[in-house]
Formats: sequence, structure tokens, C-alpha cells
Amino acid sequence: MGYTRKLRERQERTGRPVRVGLVGAGQMGSGFVAQLARQTGVTVSVVADVAIDRAETALTNAGIQDVTVGGEVSALTEIIEAGGHAAVGDIDALTALPVDIVVECSGVPEVATRVALSALTAGKDVALMTVEADVTVGLALAKLAQAEGRIYTVCRGDEPVECLKLIEFAEDLGLEVVMAGKGKNNPLRQGDTPDDLVDEAAAKGMNPKMLCSFVDGTKTMIEMAALANAADLELTQRSMIGPEATVETLAEVFSPQEAGGLLDRTGVVDYCTGDVAPGVFVIVKSDNEVVREELRYLKLGEGPYFALYRPYHLASIEAPLSIAEAVIDGDASLQPVAWRAEVTAIAKRTLNAGERIDGIGGFTVYGDAVSADEAAATGELPIGLAGDAVLVRDVAEGVPVRYEDVELDAAQVIVRLRRLQDAMVDGELDLDAVRELVER
Repeated sequence: MGYTRKLRERQERTGRPVRVGLVGAGQMGSGFVAQLARQTGVTVSVVADVAIDRAETALTNAGIQDVTVGGEVSALTEIIEAGGHAAVGDIDALTALPVDIVVECSGVPEVATRVALSALTAGKDVALMTVEADVTVGLALAKLAQAEGRIYTVCRGDEPVECLKLIEFAEDLGLEVVMAGKGKNNPLRQGDTPDDLVDEAAAKGMNPKMLCSFVDGTKTMIEMAALANAADLELTQRSMIGPEATVETLAEVFSPQEAGGLLDRTGVVDYCTGDVAPGVFVIVKSDNEVVREELRYLKLGEGPYFALYRPYHLASIEAPLSIAEAVIDGDASLQPVAWRAEVTAIAKRTLNAGERIDGIGGFTVYGDAVSADEAAATGELPIGLAGDAVLVRDVAEGVPVRYEDVELDAAQVIVRLRRLQDAMVDGELDLDAVRELVER
């Protein structure tokens, strides 16, 4: 940590701050710009949004007044290199400009995938806030980044990343990681639709579709799948267990069955309901009695299983940490190191041939976490590919949607990249095919 000092020293050494390009100037993106504008050694040099006036507003609301709106890349390059700022309406225009890292805040998996590909092939590091893209094509993006000598990462501040940091902390202390997870603060109602949540969403100041992705469980499944892939851990089971627990009972609930808990094995991820949200946790143990006695003395419980608990995650407020980790340390905050888990689409109601799936948080499907091997064996459709897919046969309520049940939109970059990811042999990505995909 200590990135404020490191960023300041970098600026003194190079004569300029870290230049950030941001894609997506909605609520989260605007919050990110406002947060970053108050930090040392880093600046948002350019913002891209399909509504270019919204990109400009995100900058001016953060106190940045020297904003050039649109223009040729060559002219905007001169402006940014002189310390100015720009608003553009195109992803490729942004990634052609002299920024050090591109941060994506669109919330749309297809857009996030396009941003990542454009940034990496343009020689830029990239950090995504849309974890839905990571659980769909993150392995391919990580392989591409490695080949390009760049960093691909999911941003700090979301539960999977902060839980991964707790795992790394435990491992650095020499503790055995038994399991890891998060608290879920919404009831699980998998059949809910945005129409069911209009009043609740208004009371919380949220978009009903976004709230629906929380309530129907899709978001939790996505977050825990991302954690499993980044930490090389397994799901406890399909859909996970999701028991009720409190901060005080975490270590008891998530201990192995022989110790009175729920786990039939260790090295897994899961979630719980109760007062744990919005925190994340890791259950650890030590084989050394001296260490166990020290943990008991430090009020972590009686053992032999102990809970390390972080009671918060700070969303876009923490996201700038990923910029420093990438640019200063050359590290990814979170990226897949294995492909352990998928989140596949399950029918919320009987779906009929000819219908179009409306994607995450919608009326037609919810996401379910399943082992990657099981999903591949049965041909289940990743929910990150489901948006705009057209059904070619009926699917009963509660049944997984499979590739054979739909016609995918072949024009979507995320669909084509996922096909390349699935075709990887011995962990090798067809880089020429990826670059052709970007050039189309």
C-alpha cells in the first residue's frame, strides 16, 4: 500500500501524473472521476461515453474545467500530453490517446469486453468494474494481457477482489485457507423481475434491473465465481449453500462437517445471509498450537477454525487502488488464474421459442453458479452471453438454458471471444484470431 507516496514519487520522477482513460460516465463512472480528482499523482485525462455530454459533465462535476469535447485523435493527443482533458464518444478513440490505463465502468458485459480488447491491443493496461465480463471471458483477457505485456484486472472495491485480498493476507501469514466468501444482504428470490422491485428500487435510489440482479441471486453467483477463478478455489456445490450466519458464527458454520460445520471439503467459496453483509470473510486454520493459542488470545474465537472478516467493501471509492497496483506494481488486483466456475442462465419462467432473452437482472433468466466442468459437459449457456440471444426451442421454468436452445448474436465481441476461450488448447489462446477480432 502507501500508493499516495508512490504515485507522488512517480509524478516527480516522470514529470506528469498517471493518465487514466475512463469508459462509462454513469453513476459509478461519475463517482470514480470525482474520487480520483481528489488523489495525488493520477488524473482522469479522458472520459468516453456514448452520450458525450455525459462524459463532459462527469469531468466538470469533479472540478475539471479544461475539457475539450470531441475532435481528432492527433489534436486530443496534444491536449492530453499538455495536461488537458477530453470527452469523447468512442472507445477506440479513447484507447488511441496517450493514457496509461483504461478503466471501464459501463456495467455492460459486451461493452466491457470491447473496452478490454481495444485497450490491451493498443498497449494499455485495463481495469474492469464489470465483473460479469470477467466470469465470461476473463481467462482469455488475462492470457491476452500476458502476451501483450500489459495488465488486465477487475477493479478493487467489489466483494470478490476484497475477499481475494483477505485470502492473500491469510496465505502471507502462513494460515491454511479453509474457505472464503461474502455476505448477501438481499433476500434470495430467483423468480423476481424488475416489475416486482419498482417500489423497493425507488426507495433505495436504484435501477430496478440492477436491484433485480441482486435479489434473484445473479450478482452473488457472479461475484463468487469470479473469486473461485481468481483464487483457484471450488464452489461448495451447484448454487452454493448460502446458509444464514452472523459474524460471530462464521467459523462455526463454515467449518468442515467433522467439526460440526457445513463443508464436505476445504478450498471452497460460498456466501451467507445475515449480518455479515456488506463484508467479506475467510475461514482459516493453523496446525500449530502456538499459533492457535495466539489467535484465541487475540479474540478470534476458540478455534481450531477462525474467521478473518472485513466488514465493508467500498465500490468505486476503492477502485483507484487498482490503478496504482497495475501501474506502480505491475500487478492485477483480480484476474482468473484457473477456470473453476461458470454462471449459467436459468429460466425464470417457461420460455418459448422465438423469445429474446433480456439478460442479467431481467424478466427471463437468472444466473446460477456451477462448476466449469459441469457447465461444459452439459452445454449450459453462460449468462454473460445470454443477453439478446433468441430461443430456438422452449425451455421450462427452472431449467438451464443451453447453447443448443438459442441462437447467439454472432456480431457480439463477447460471443466471439468466448468461442476463442473455449477453443484454447493447453491454456494457449489463438492470439492472431483475437487480434483479427479487434480489427473487424
